[in-house]
Amino acid sequence: MKIAQNSLLMLAFLVFAPCAALAAGDLFQTPVYVSGQGGYHTYRIPALLVTRDGAVLAFAEARKNSSADYGDIDMMVKRSTDNGATWSAPIMIWDEPGTVTVGNPVPVQDRETGTIWLLLTRNNTDIFTVSSDDGGLTWSAPRDITAQAKAPDWEWIATGPGHGIQLESGRIIIPCDHSVLGGLDGVMHSHIMYSDDHGQTWRRGATLPEHTDECTAAQLADGSLYLNMRNNYFKSKRAFAVSADQGETFGKLRWDNDLIEPVCQGSVLRYTTAGLSDKNRLLFSNPASRVRERMTVKMSTDEARSWPVSREVYEGLSGYSDLAVLPDMSVGLLYENGDKYYHDRITFARFDLEWLSGGADRLPDRK
Repeated sequence: MKIAQNSLLMLAFLVFAPCAALAAGDLFQTPVYVSGQGGYHTYRIPALLVTRDGAVLAFAEARKNSSADYGDIDMMVKRSTDNGATWSAPIMIWDEPGTVTVGNPVPVQDRETGTIWLLLTRNNTDIFTVSSDDGGLTWSAPRDITAQAKAPDWEWIATGPGHGIQLESGRIIIPCDHSVLGGLDGVMHSHIMYSDDHGQTWRRGATLPEHTDECTAAQLADGSLYLNMRNNYFKSKRAFAVSADQGETFGKLRWDNDLIEPVCQGSVLRYTTAGLSDKNRLLFSNPASRVRERMTVKMSTDEARSWPVSREVYEGLSGYSDLAVLPDMSVGLLYENGDKYYHDRITFARFDLEWLSGGADRLPDRK
C-alpha cells in the first residue's frame, strides 16, 4: 500500500518505540520537555511544526533560572522522525548570554521553497527571524525585522505563540499581539504580520480592537482568514474575527460561546477541506475551563460556526498548546501540563479522528 504525503488514509501509530503501534481510536502521549531537566528550571510556550518531509519539530522556551516570563530564556527545538514516538536531544536555536528573553516561537514552512521560518521576540521589544533549510537540524543567525514588523508607537510585542500559516495565495501569516501604552500594564491588541516574498520581507497587517491578545489563525474554505483570540475582557470565552482580504482588514470582533477559556493561549488548525477530503474540519485546543486545566481538543465541521465535537486530552492542570497534522493524518498536540503547576512539562499527544470523535467520524480511505 503506497502512502502519499497528503493521503487521507488513517494509519496505526506509535506508542513507545517506532515498531510499537496503537490501534486506531487510541491516544498516545509522551513528555518532551520536563522542568528541571537539561539544566533548565522550566520549559514553556510550545510550538509545533510537521515538515513536508514528515519530521515533527517541538519548539519551546528554555527558562534557565525560574518559571518567570522574563530572565535568561533560550529557544530550542527537538525533532522526531517517528511521528513523536521518540525525540532527539535539544537543538539550540538561540542562546544569548545574560538576562535576555528569547521567546514566543512561531514556525511555518514555505511550501514552495521548503524553508522553515521561525519568528521570535527578544525581550518583547524586538522581532527576529531565523530559518532552516534542512528540516530543523541547523538554523541561521537571527535577523532583526523589528523596523518592518513593529509600529513606532508600539511598546510591548509578541509573536504567536504557536504555528503560523501560509494562505493559498502564498502569503505567510504570523499571528501577533502588542501594546501601545504602558508596556505590560498597557492595553493589548491582536494583530497579524505577513510576508508575500517567501519570508524575505515582512509587513504589518490589521490590528484588532483593544483587549485582544495572543491569537491563532486558519484559512477558511471560502479563502477568508479566521483569527481566534485570547482576550482580556474576562468573558471566559474566545474572541474571533474574519478577514476577507488576507489580513489587511478584519470584520467585527465576536465571541464564541462554544470555546470557553481561562484567559490563555490556544491553537486553531485546518484539518481537512471538502475539496481534498469528505468535509471541512477545523480543530481547536486550549484549557477548556475557567482556570488552566482540562486540555481539550474541539472540532468544527461548519467553518468555526460551532464546535460540537470535544474530547479531553488531559484532565489536570494545563496551559499553552499547539496543533499539527502528521503525514498519516493523525493529529499532534504539544501542550503544557502538570501535577503541581500547569507548566511542569510539555507533552506531545497523538490521536486520530476516530479517537477525537469517539468513533462517530473517520476519514475516508483513498482508493
